Amino acid sequence: MVDKNSDNILFAPTSAILESISDGVFTVNQNWRVTSFNRAAEAITGIPRGEALGKLCSEVFKSSMCEAECALRLTLKNGKPLINKSGYIIDADGERIPVSVSTAVLHDEYGKVIGGAETFRDLSEIVALRKELEGRFWIGDLISHSQMMRPVFDMVPSLAASMTNVLIQGETGTGKELLAKAIHGMSSRSQKPFIAVNCGALPDTLLESELFGYKKGAFTGANIDKPGRFALAQGGTLFLDEIGEISMALQVRLLRVLQEQTYEPLGSTHSEKSSARIIVATNRNLAEMVKNGEFRQDLYYRINVFSLEIPPLRKRKEDIPLLVEYFIEHFNRAQHKNIRGFTAGAYSLLMAHNWPGNVRELENVVERAFVLCRSKLIGQEYLPVELTGTSQIFVDSNSLEAVVRSAEEQSIIAALERNRFDGAAASRELGIHKTTLYRKIKTFGLPLPQQKRRPAKA
Repeated sequence: MVDKNSDNILFAPTSAILESISDGVFTVNQNWRVTSFNRAAEAITGIPRGEALGKLCSEVFKSSMCEAECALRLTLKNGKPLINKSGYIIDADGERIPVSVSTAVLHDEYGKVIGGAETFRDLSEIVALRKELEGRFWIGDLISHSQMMRPVFDMVPSLAASMTNVLIQGETGTGKELLAKAIHGMSSRSQKPFIAVNCGALPDTLLESELFGYKKGAFTGANIDKPGRFALAQGGTLFLDEIGEISMALQVRLLRVLQEQTYEPLGSTHSEKSSARIIVATNRNLAEMVKNGEFRQDLYYRINVFSLEIPPLRKRKEDIPLLVEYFIEHFNRAQHKNIRGFTAGAYSLLMAHNWPGNVRELENVVERAFVLCRSKLIGQEYLPVELTGTSQIFVDSNSLEAVVRSAEEQSIIAALERNRFDGAAASRELGIHKTTLYRKIKTFGLPLPQQKRRPAKA
């Protein structure tokens, strides 16, 4: 790219990376004429580069900030960059596009101000999702408006009206216990106890006494009778979480309870009846465990009368704005605060994260931000490093390099990951020489996986 008005040239490696990123980037000279316009800027605005170059930036963007609140004008006035300021532009079709904007001043090699640079991110999808909040599904504390969750919500009323054993499957943190509580809450047993046990948190000996209870004198230290969870859940629901973690021996005892509706407390000489409904959950593949001999087939069929699976959050990211709204309302009440929400930049990071810990991880992130935040909006500075990443930079330099460095790093990391850290393939994708790629990796200090050493020849 060449700035014809100020002879400012964006060197080829930087230009190639700017062309590969998803954020729009443009520069202006001191007369507010557009001097560069990357491919993403064309895609977001619908305006070809040839039509944008040389025009006043206000003629190109027609932004809500072009008059009194121009972010780039403020940056050029005070010399301070802005990060993720919210606003909107009008595209070539006259449509209003919500964006977040970041700005910085451009200097030439002698330190003279020659213009400004601005990056902008299309937030249309996030805004659209927030407008769709009324189309949500809500049962108990389980909330969603993803079509992937629709079959789960549709089955809850039918399951609540039955005594059928239910197996809930899903990754850790997806909300399996919330679903079990929703089934219990809609059933005729809702006024009776809901008792939850994490089977993976206790060793077998303790878990057995927790489930079935014990009689006085059953073992050293058993000074009084203690009722187990089956007894406490009489007439209600017993939720056995992480059922795949129990031993084969305990599986036999549990199978007897499910078959005969009776159990024996430790040290007891007679059986006791159980009227608790059983709902179980696991994050493991029980069918595969049965094939491997790790889980009893008869118990599997007994608990798997009806199965529900909760999809992970990464497969239903359209739920993130809805869940965030829910958690914000909850923590505002709990912590007596009045936080309105997240900034556009912070929302972008929430939407980009893969959420290995699912909804529980999202809730923890929101709670952490509430503890740290002292303003009405939660910015990306209150998010953990797992979301912001080592490449997240708050621009504190008045140069184009500072504006695009974060975008360059993210683009390089993404290209390396897509190409399994093959430098030659990644450099071809980015349109730069391999030596340039490795120089930038070293300059930015990007983390790379340890190379596996080949075994020495005998």
